[in-house]
Amino acid sequence: MKIVRRIGVPPRERGCNTGETCPDIFELSDGNFAVIGTEATADLESELPADAGRADYERIVIVNRETLIRAKADIPDA
Repeated sequence: MKIVRRIGVPPRERGCNTGETCPDIFELSDGNFAVIGTEATADLESELPADAGRADYERIVIVNRETLIRAKADIPDA
């Protein structure tokens, strides 16, 4: 599995100049997506709806609104 491309604009275009705390979204060679975000599993797991589940190896991460909105144009429809 490899990163094929960034989805959205680079963090610097979203005001992240430090190289830290810079959420990002990548498309992978297998068609899945990888997300860099703030780990929030402990804080949000109890807030998940009843029909949502999380495996032990999965984490809940927060991606700021601007990152996701600016990625929207690059997300394939199918």
